[in-house]
Amino acid sequence: AEYGGRISSVMDIKMNEGNNQKYHVGGSIGLISAKLNVEGPIVKNKGSFLITGRRTYADIFLKLSPDENVNNNQLYFYDLNVKANYKINDNNRIYLSGYFGRDVMSIQDRFGIDWGNVTGTLRWNHVWNSKLFSNMSLIYSDYDYKVAISRDDDNFSITSVINNWNFKYDFQYFLNNKNTFTFGLSSQYHTITPGQVEGSQLNTVEIQDRFALENGLFFSNKWKPNNKWNLSYGLRLSSFNLLGPGDFYSYSDGIVTDTTSYNSGKIVETYINLEPRLNVAYILNQSNSIKASYNRNTQNLHLIQNSNSSTPTDIWVVSSNNIKPEISDQVSLGYFKNFKNNKYQFSGEVYYKWMQNQMDLKNGAEIRANEHIEGELLFGSGRAYGLELMLKKKYGKFNGWVSYTLSRTERQIEGINDGSWYPARQDATHDISVVAIYDINKKWTVSATWVYNTGNAVTFPSGKYEIDGDVQFYYTERNGYRMPAYHRLDLGATRTLKKSDKFQSSLSFSLYNAYGRRNAYSIDFEEDPDDPTRTIAVKTYLFTFMPSISYSFKF
Repeated sequence: AEYGGRISSVMDIKMNEGNNQKYHVGGSIGLISAKLNVEGPIVKNKGSFLITGRRTYADIFLKLSPDENVNNNQLYFYDLNVKANYKINDNNRIYLSGYFGRDVMSIQDRFGIDWGNVTGTLRWNHVWNSKLFSNMSLIYSDYDYKVAISRDDDNFSITSVINNWNFKYDFQYFLNNKNTFTFGLSSQYHTITPGQVEGSQLNTVEIQDRFALENGLFFSNKWKPNNKWNLSYGLRLSSFNLLGPGDFYSYSDGIVTDTTSYNSGKIVETYINLEPRLNVAYILNQSNSIKASYNRNTQNLHLIQNSNSSTPTDIWVVSSNNIKPEISDQVSLGYFKNFKNNKYQFSGEVYYKWMQNQMDLKNGAEIRANEHIEGELLFGSGRAYGLELMLKKKYGKFNGWVSYTLSRTERQIEGINDGSWYPARQDATHDISVVAIYDINKKWTVSATWVYNTGNAVTFPSGKYEIDGDVQFYYTERNGYRMPAYHRLDLGATRTLKKSDKFQSSLSFSLYNAYGRRNAYSIDFEEDPDDPTRTIAVKTYLFTFMPSISYSFKF
């Protein structure tokens, strides 16, 4: 219950603490990327720091290519994590951490994606007594996302920005060895830039920023009544306030019917939702268990995607007087088994999720430089359901796992596909992962990974027509086509060079996409330059074979 704001999932990432006794350095350098990790005491036994960063430099090798279509492309990412902690006394400790990262990819004369995040967290941990603990956190996040599209003489870019200030105060109370309570509150202030648009055929347009306050109160209990049962139940009360300043519109069939202006800090719209959570596990015996859950979640940040392009032009918007919060109710049931002295693990799980207030663009909607994007939206229901299977070997010279997911994610919205269910953009029917790791001896370890997934649903043109000499594509069924299936094989081998208490080193060899599969990143439809009456599909792919060698060390 302490997590909210998303109806799909959240990822809980915890950074390591720096070593408060000794200084350590580790890292690696290779053909594709390099990374470095430094940690040590600030004051011995009282505080420590951790700095870790990495960067790829495939873009440097691209510039060495004699092909102009390759050497003008960009492709790299970097990230930097820093963390420090200090023990004031036995009951109080403070933490300061930050993350800085960016991913850049551009394919000349086609598209570019540039996104990154900057976050910072200040946290105070306090021990009230032997049973009660608390964490007070102040969190800052600045996320931006830019998509640039190049199509003949029509070049444009859309930038979305999400800026957050988040205050969170949570408590843990250990009543006894059967009950652990978690409770607290959170408050986030959002500043959303829905889409700043620049283009060769457009004047630069800055759509009004939106401001919102999102609050949550939560309570949960992990209860273990006996050796057979484990229960976790809780409740979250979430509230969302859309705030001024700005002009806010009402629509009827996409036409503005009313405009209201609000001053800074004035409440435009308020939504309040209760979110119950329940997870139950029953242990059949030492090697078998069954788990079941029900969860309700709400989401007030919404992503609008143009499904007519294999490279989506994404725009973020918030709940408003026109857009209600997305609500999901999910149930799941799973069976889990350990066997051969816990060497092997098997799990099987089914789930079904109902979703309210799903949104999609109208047919022919214009999202570029459109201040009235909310008038281009239609609303309806969604559903997601599937089966997840996994077999894992944890110990021994040979280990790894096989996993398979069968899933569907669909929407039903009046005005799209005649009101019939259709796959959502992120729908992928099959997903398979096979991972194998083998320790040949104390010096050599080899590995192989194979992945496969069904291509995402996408809307491709079914025909074309001409208006005043300008060719227009004709679209029929929404998301009625699929990108080609994605699959690849990665191979690796690691040679341990030295391993002692003071120094460790190894040499790693890898081959990404070992059989050279040309997985489509995007597919675009263009006129055949040799025959204007024909349309050709142009596939863009990123990598075939990519060998790499890297040297790793730690001391």
